[in-house]
Amino acid sequence: MSNPVYLALDLPQLDAAKALAEKVKGHVGGLKLGLEFFCAHGAHGVHEIAHVGLPIFLDLKLHDIPNTVAGAMQALHVLEPAIVTVHAGGGRAMMEDAKAAAGENCKVVGVTMLTSMDERDLLRTGVSGTPHDHVMRLAELAQDSGLDGIVCSGQEVKAVHKQWKNGFFVVPGLRPAGSAVGDQKRVVTPRAARDDGASVLVIGRPISRAEDPAQAARDIEATL
Repeated sequence: MSNPVYLALDLPQLDAAKALAEKVKGHVGGLKLGLEFFCAHGAHGVHEIAHVGLPIFLDLKLHDIPNTVAGAMQALHVLEPAIVTVHAGGGRAMMEDAKAAAGENCKVVGVTMLTSMDERDLLRTGVSGTPHDHVMRLAELAQDSGLDGIVCSGQEVKAVHKQWKNGFFVVPGLRPAGSAVGDQKRVVTPRAARDDGASVLVIGRPISRAEDPAQAARDIEATL
């Protein structure tokens, strides 16, 4: 992938999202559309953004019984996404069915642990151990289930890449050096994540909320 940066285009207004995508399309490799965007605009919104001409990453984090997730994946075929996320915590059967139901050219990746969570948050959900241990367990499960890869923070991607040589690794929660961390707890720079084996770098606010989003995207691209 020549440019691994995917802009997190989670704006509630469709026109604003399209305008931003047009501004930065020469400096990012794809566009990530998450729950906020999908709930607001649905399939129509995805089609509108697809006209920009970049690969679409649908970050829907599907998590339900296997049959339901498989049905949802089949329903997404018409949108031709390049990447779709499911929650690795949904278990092996769910991930196997999700991959089997996905489009031929769609990568299915398992979300391991949200980058807004830390060890204390994990413990409150009843999971003991470190975030690193938890991510490694779920990465192994995702690999055994036939997924293409996982979503993890930049703090775990190096170890996961060592374990899963040909995996496809999506890293969110990235912040360029000197930028605000916001609600993220486990962050690294885009360059560090790329060097450690990230396949896709998901970047949102450092680009979308910049005074000049195109220049911000160019600046990040230049560090890679």
